[in-house]
Amino acid sequence: MDSMSPERLDDPLAGAREATSAMLAQRTPQFSLPQPFYNDARLFALDMQEIFEKEWLFAGMSCEIPAKGNFMTLEVGDNPLILVRGAEGAIHGFHNVCRHRGSRLCVKDKGKVAKLVCPYHQWTYELDGRLLFAGSDMGEHFDLGQYGLKPIQVRTAGGFIFVSLAEQPPAIDDFLATLEHYLEPYDMANTKVAVESSIVEQANWKLVVENNRECYHCNGAHPELLNTLLEFDDTEDPRATPAYKAQVARKQADWDADRVPWQLKRFGKRNRLTRTPLLEGTVSMTMDGKPGCRKLMGRLQSPDMGSLRILHLPNSWNHFMGDHAVVFRVLPLGPQQTLVTTKWLVHADAVAGVDYDPEQLRKVWDATNDQDRRLAEENQRGINSRAYQPGPYSTTYEFGVIDFIDWYSERLQENLGHTAPHLHVVKG
Repeated sequence: MDSMSPERLDDPLAGAREATSAMLAQRTPQFSLPQPFYNDARLFALDMQEIFEKEWLFAGMSCEIPAKGNFMTLEVGDNPLILVRGAEGAIHGFHNVCRHRGSRLCVKDKGKVAKLVCPYHQWTYELDGRLLFAGSDMGEHFDLGQYGLKPIQVRTAGGFIFVSLAEQPPAIDDFLATLEHYLEPYDMANTKVAVESSIVEQANWKLVVENNRECYHCNGAHPELLNTLLEFDDTEDPRATPAYKAQVARKQADWDADRVPWQLKRFGKRNRLTRTPLLEGTVSMTMDGKPGCRKLMGRLQSPDMGSLRILHLPNSWNHFMGDHAVVFRVLPLGPQQTLVTTKWLVHADAVAGVDYDPEQLRKVWDATNDQDRRLAEENQRGINSRAYQPGPYSTTYEFGVIDFIDWYSERLQENLGHTAPHLHVVKG
């Protein structure tokens, strides 16, 4: 009979791993996924273990923790994390878990501290994670050096903070170097979060990302967004009109003159960057298409910079314009529940009520996020039906969705292969 290796005998997801791997191997290319991928609790647990605990995730912006002692927290599934600015400007990442009895250290979303102090029993840690104080009751032979905070992988580039819970996460250097280059004109060290919002969508995280990766639905759903956004991805888009191609050529000449990168860059199916124009006569994703902030970002001299679109799978998409930027972070909460956080960035010296109106700045994407929430939730309700079966994507309008599902399937299958039970034949 077949038997599993001893280290996998106690894995409650062993059967789900085998079934998921089989479904991925048999799935129809360019079709949506089988139902369990969108609503099954066991498959959600695999998503968290094999995608969100192994890949690089967008966590936040470095401008959110600008000085020594500034910290921010987030949760990846059941894993509370903390990012803190330490000495000499370094950003450290740790599991937000005290080494005494496991309490969370930092319970606020953001703040500033001199040291990291557990609120339960006051164990005290340096900003680099070293345990400094545990009280005399631990005994004279207690070794502080053995109980530092458990670190996570942290990388920064272009003002973005990425984290990974894996000991050996996938390669990301080439993307980070390009991100740094493309965001150089924005001087990201001198930006700030002007507005932030979070919404919970009652839908699987993949449906949230799928919805973002196409604009097939935009005409019928997003009137505010289409005041400025052109849905064409680039001039190779089969829907691109001659007028759009001419506009692109004019704008690319302007961007070249300003030494602003615009070329489409791809890093497999995980990451892409491209700068595309906005609707002729508009310069920013605001209700009237006019600048949402009078003070432009970085060294930019014109608000008419189109939108630098940045994709990072599995959990972020972004728009950088001349006057402000909008960054998005997706964190799964459950099989049919997803947290979507949006942050609007402006120049650090911009003054609310003088250079920008926070309410006006956020209007377009507040409306768009709510519209997308309703779409994803209705999608989820239909997928939960016994009538659901995978349907075909449009290769013209939904190529971004196809790329995402292909990336997800490939990464999940590969990561499952690293941890799947090893079967041995026992001869009797």
